[in-house]
Amino acid sequence: MRRSWLAVLLLGGLALAQKPNVVIGTGGVGGVYFYYGTTLAELWNKAGVATAQAVQTAASIDNILLLETRTNPQGNTYYCATALPDSVYLAYTGQHERFKNRPAKNVRILFAMYPNYLHIVTRESAGIRVIQDLKGKRVSTGAPGSGTEVEALLVLEAAGLSPKDFAKQERLGAQESASALSEGNIDAFFWSGGLPTGSIVELAATLARKGDRIQLVPLPPQSTPVQVFQRRFPGVSAPGVIPKEVYGTRNDTPTLSFWNFFICPASLPEEAAYALTKATFENLEALRQAVPAARNTTLENAVRFVGGAIPYHEGALRYFREAGALK
Repeated sequence: MRRSWLAVLLLGGLALAQKPNVVIGTGGVGGVYFYYGTTLAELWNKAGVATAQAVQTAASIDNILLLETRTNPQGNTYYCATALPDSVYLAYTGQHERFKNRPAKNVRILFAMYPNYLHIVTRESAGIRVIQDLKGKRVSTGAPGSGTEVEALLVLEAAGLSPKDFAKQERLGAQESASALSEGNIDAFFWSGGLPTGSIVELAATLARKGDRIQLVPLPPQSTPVQVFQRRFPGVSAPGVIPKEVYGTRNDTPTLSFWNFFICPASLPEEAAYALTKATFENLEALRQAVPAARNTTLENAVRFVGGAIPYHEGALRYFREAGALK
């Protein structure tokens, strides 16, 4: 009897020692990434599949750099992250300037999360109706190292503009941009996020109290930026619409949409990747209660990019096959 109890204790200690330390790179406070990653960390800790913590970052590019440079298999520490698909693609293929000499080949998709929508946020009193009206204005293009910044600069280029055309360029995250717009320090800002993004909801309410109104600059399906993105990132970018009810705008706003990836390193053990994926999809209700955008985190959507340019982690694929999402 004593030997059997000793074996149980030893096995339990071994399992505990092998539980990975997972750090989840998210985004800025006020954006969906931050709340999604924080909730995942809580779910994984509660499920006992990892010792997890979420950290605030500049989002996509910053997160991929952390995954590539800070993951330490010898120390049982792995950096996972939320990230935009176009940023992941540019990093994985070495087309982004931060990855030209060392493509991010350690990146693996665990699952697709939910669609992001490109927001070009302004206030009605600023007189910005189309993207060309940003010329001569004070504009934030997103935090340095963020997927928002990547998308903003590409959209501007496709529209024949650059930050040099602005009266002033800022590089702020969602919450900082919303505050700056509310206080009159900028005229517009770019943001790529899920619906709704909390800081923009708060901005709409603040502007209404001041007698102004939030406005989103449209990018119609036939516009050059949308066409350019669809050609350059086939399958992960598409025309989308931000319904007027989300932020109280006068009209629905056509724009670009992108499916977010949750990524982990290839060096994450297969059993650990399997356990993290399983714990996520067995606790979807809790995730959705905390993060409304997670309503689109489903088994069907999770595997929509299997076979694409960025590989999935084998542990995640094993779970999806068992769950019937893949044959």
